[in-house]
Amino acid sequence: MELDDKICYCFHISKRKVLNYIRIHQPRVPSQISDCGGAGTGCGWCVPFLKRYFMEMRGNATDGGQADEPDQAAYAQQRGQYLLEGGGTPPPGAEPPPPPEEG
Repeated sequence: MELDDKICYCFHISKRKVLNYIRIHQPRVPSQISDCGGAGTGCGWCVPFLKRYFMEMRGNATDGGQADEPDQAAYAQQRGQYLLEGGGTPPPGAEPPPPPEEG
């Protein structure tokens, strides 16, 4: 994913904003990232990614980092599937999921 790609579709928050928030405010636990515009408090889809960025910024990454991140289109599709399966409820004003892929 690129820096200007959305991480939190519920509150329209980019990866750049999250990373800058972590760098500047140095939250002590991942849940404090929610102070960054509400990231992670809507449908919940972005929470694993927020935790990953928190760990990476603290130098505690345990996975491949960006190498295994989906591109923006795949990320949006995966969020859409998550919502269709009842994984969370976006708040009013959240970006709607893309239509399901045919095939």
